Amino acid sequence: MPTRSESPAIDRKALVQRHNVRQERLDPRSPVSVGNGEFAFTLDLTGLQTFPAAYPVGARDDLPAGTLLGTQSQWGWHSVPAAQPYDLAGSTVLYDSPRGPVPYVDMVGGIVNDRETDTSPAETWLRANQHRLDLGRIGFHWLENATVRSILEAEITDAEQTLDLWSGVVTSRFTLAGHPVKVTTACHPDRDELGVSVESRALGAGLVVGVRFPYGSEAWHDAADWNSPNAHTTSLDGPVKSDEHPGCAIWTAHRELDEARYQVVITGQNLTVEQPEQHQLHVAPAKSESPDTNDVLDFSVAFLSAGDGDCIPRGNNRRTVTTPAVSHAATDRTGVELSPACNVIAASEAYWPGFWYSGGAIELDATEDPRAKELERRIVLSQYLTAINCSGSLPPQETGLVCNSWRGRFHLEMHWWHAAHFALWNRVELLLPSLRWYSSVLEVSRQTAKAQGFDGVRWPKQIGPDGRESPSPIGTFLIWQQPHPIHLAELVYRANPRREVLEEFSEIVFESAAFMADFAHPTSRGFELGPPLIPAQESYGSIRAKVTNPTFELAYWQWGLRTAVAWRDRLGLEPVQEWADVADGMVSPRVIDGVYAAIDVEPFTIRTDHPSMLCALGVLPQTDLIDSTIMRATLSSVLADWDWGSTWGWDYPVMAMTAARLEDPEAAVDALLLSAGKNTFLPNGHNRQTDSLPLYLPGNGGLLAAVALMAAGWDNGPDRHAPGFPADWTVTWEGLVRSP
Repeated sequence: MPTRSESPAIDRKALVQRHNVRQERLDPRSPVSVGNGEFAFTLDLTGLQTFPAAYPVGARDDLPAGTLLGTQSQWGWHSVPAAQPYDLAGSTVLYDSPRGPVPYVDMVGGIVNDRETDTSPAETWLRANQHRLDLGRIGFHWLENATVRSILEAEITDAEQTLDLWSGVVTSRFTLAGHPVKVTTACHPDRDELGVSVESRALGAGLVVGVRFPYGSEAWHDAADWNSPNAHTTSLDGPVKSDEHPGCAIWTAHRELDEARYQVVITGQNLTVEQPEQHQLHVAPAKSESPDTNDVLDFSVAFLSAGDGDCIPRGNNRRTVTTPAVSHAATDRTGVELSPACNVIAASEAYWPGFWYSGGAIELDATEDPRAKELERRIVLSQYLTAINCSGSLPPQETGLVCNSWRGRFHLEMHWWHAAHFALWNRVELLLPSLRWYSSVLEVSRQTAKAQGFDGVRWPKQIGPDGRESPSPIGTFLIWQQPHPIHLAELVYRANPRREVLEEFSEIVFESAAFMADFAHPTSRGFELGPPLIPAQESYGSIRAKVTNPTFELAYWQWGLRTAVAWRDRLGLEPVQEWADVADGMVSPRVIDGVYAAIDVEPFTIRTDHPSMLCALGVLPQTDLIDSTIMRATLSSVLADWDWGSTWGWDYPVMAMTAARLEDPEAAVDALLLSAGKNTFLPNGHNRQTDSLPLYLPGNGGLLAAVALMAAGWDNGPDRHAPGFPADWTVTWEGLVRSP
């Protein structure tokens, strides 16, 4: 149940705004975004996407690798037409298992440095489609003598940009051709709509806003293909009068990319929209005799799915956000109706304070340790980033709605890291949409389990909205995503312990448990896992046909099955004895030289990638299978000589949670702030990993889960304030939910 501290109330506005993102130069690694969980727009120092070349996919001589400037949604997906009908049958391989041959979707080629090698055309297409779309690029251009040219970076001087976290509004100021320019950018909290306000005499001198549209891309990282203009169409209608905004006009761009359809609706007053090129629009002030009118460009841009082909119908399982202070046609305090842009900005300004006042808060600013201020910054920015990227109707991709990774396809083993913290921070409504999504893939997941001879549902790994698995030598052998829906549902119930929660998610919980109980096989030692399988620590892919009994997965199986048993009891249902028998009979993890091994066969532990054995008492509470003394030695062993360059952003929160549960708060803080490349948090809050993963939201979500546990405590934990933080830290917290 929600547990509140008895500390003084936190001045949440002061806490949030002291971590506003302020930039005075173009940092290709650190753009900011506005969004609402279903849609996001990532912008450069001009408040739009004027300099995409300054944010390259790979490093250049003059620039490090950047973060692509994307415009993405949960509904915007596309598939390139296949050369012939492809299905997973050609990638299905029989693997020996304790119950006989079992079919797995494998891959003929391999993966090296996040890139496929020697894959068949079918595997390449199946891994790349569906892919998430870049819906359009919006940036400034110069119009001179009827000729449009790009603005050069050197032409921008005196730049200053602020993302005000309290309002979700970005204000960008700069000088262009001697003219001061002010740009205000915001995203509507419950519509896929941008509001843009430009104030500058440069508008009268030829400054215009261009909107460009790409084709869908099968590339791993870049969601935009600018080299296939004849593969898609853009047609412009308008202007027509706006019923919602009297005095305003509407232009609609109709987009068709094979089977995908969407619309881009531009609304504004004293506005012109033209289509000078096949896939480009120009937005400019209408010519007026009033100089003041020529100096202002206010408009909104809404992106709407047509619900055809690959695009998901807008509103499908969409998070509903209410902004009672602002209607669709808002007015200011004088009763004057706001422009479309100001309406969006006002809606953002009304929504975000409510977000920050809701749920939990942690304040560390009064702590003398200088690391506390940096940790507080990461906590605040991670809340904003996960709210705009991870709270939507689909489990998010690792890079959220900023840019593509793995072509925009999402990884269900990462869902816990993206979303569990919402429940621990008492913002369950931000977790519910993506948790509800599992119901939409129950049948395809049930068929996967059935084809392999198992009961229940086997959740996939690397997928798009349709839930179809991707060929992979790793992903289809993972099992640690299987208990995630049980864990997430249990966190929702702890934050909101009502029968309605149990009834809504019971099928997801029970079907997950049915597979888990059937997947574990009996031996003379007890119930075992695998082979084949690959644990959360993916270093064992080459021996997937032999791997058994990874430490974390054994504990997760026991905890998950017992939680499912508890759900049946809460609902007054007859128990499933098999679930309890399997949970009680799981074999103990392998211990070598007093520490937990990663797996139960040679090489036992490879000291690269995720130290996932720590999750067994960190992500999870104490179970029968785990001895705290051995886990303490395991943590010490990891900290002594793990290969930090091979780790990932959520590994540091794992170590912190394990240290906290072992009552070593100093080690917990040390882990969260360990100096390592993949534990970097940029000025915009992104947890950067590599050139191809310029942000990594599992790191942000993991941080929030860890500090919630450290502040609010956990079941059967120490009875003291903020038990996971050092005693000499001043930790003020409120509104968090105690961890299991």
